[in-house]
Amino acid sequence: MTTLALGPSWLDPNFLLNEFGIYGLLIIVFAESGLFFGFFLPGDSLLFTTGLLVTTGTLTTDLWLICTLVCVAAIAGDQVGYLFGKKVGPALFNRPDSRFFKQENVLKAHEFFEKHGPKSLVLARFVPIVRTFTPIIAGVSGMRYRSFITFNVIGGVLWGAGVTLLGAWLGKHGWVRENIELMLIGIVLLSVVPIVVEFLRARRKRGSAVPVATPDPDKTADR
Repeated sequence: MTTLALGPSWLDPNFLLNEFGIYGLLIIVFAESGLFFGFFLPGDSLLFTTGLLVTTGTLTTDLWLICTLVCVAAIAGDQVGYLFGKKVGPALFNRPDSRFFKQENVLKAHEFFEKHGPKSLVLARFVPIVRTFTPIIAGVSGMRYRSFITFNVIGGVLWGAGVTLLGAWLGKHGWVRENIELMLIGIVLLSVVPIVVEFLRARRKRGSAVPVATPDPDKTADR
């Protein structure tokens, strides 16, 4: 078992897979994909570790079966998030903060959705926190269901199968197997990069938006 330095031990992917197996994996993928309280779950590192453990023989379930089930769970999670957003509507933006809900996360997902449009459902899959709230925002905004389900399936397959297969492929290399914790930390850091980039971009935009003082015409006339 690794001791993931960037989070509590009970969120360690190896611990979760050892304790709850494939069923736990599917529940976590489902929850993180569309249930607002699932934003803190370790989706990326969990999928990567799953693929790695299949390659090393620690998990004996067929890799392609796991990929299929993960994709179904991810797509179903987004579906629930979309329906939740469509039912709750604008009231979501007035919901008070709580232990498992932060208004800031909703606003970030809303900005992400407004910026990238329907394709945000694919891009958000690879951005922690944002991926949880984006399908909900899609429902709130009244996105056409046909468009939603199309991008939902594409994103679910690319993320669910893609990250799992990446773990399986890299797991064939001895260095990766011997440095699992380092790889997981790297994945967490990489997944945070888009958030940092957006933050810096927004900060720079706010800085450039400082109003420039205009000369007072009366004072100019006095000169």
